[in-house]
Amino acid sequence: MASAVVSAGAGGSGSSVALGFESHEKNRIQVSNTKKPIFFYVNLAKRYMQQYDEVELSALGMAIATLVTVAEILKNNGLAVEKRILTSTMDMRDEVRDRPIQKAKVEILLAKSENFDELMAAAAEERNLAPEVNGEPRDDEDL
Repeated sequence: MASAVVSAGAGGSGSSVALGFESHEKNRIQVSNTKKPIFFYVNLAKRYMQQYDEVELSALGMAIATLVTVAEILKNNGLAVEKRILTSTMDMRDEVRDRPIQKAKVEILLAKSENFDELMAAAAEERNLAPEVNGEPRDDEDL
């Protein structure tokens, strides 16, 4: 159950408060800091942006640092622009101590940058020109 959610657009264009923001869209990625490596989420977000033009990244507690890292990698590489950041707290139960606790929650909505398609095409072209994966270098005549 989400408590108040504060929304700030990229560039700080005002803020608003909404209650109980929950989204279960196809383009949502729930980031964990223990289950997958960071670049799994970076590559999955790229794929989601190709399909849906935007991706929503979400994380709880200690996974928030991983979420921010993923978003920053996409932004710094010119692939994404930040559309919205939502912060909230989630009421949860500590299973070990059997008591209620609150966990921080962050959601970041990223959209494709203007040059997303060109950057992805260039990266695909680079992969096609790269040496073989099996470790054998290509002969010059193969190029």
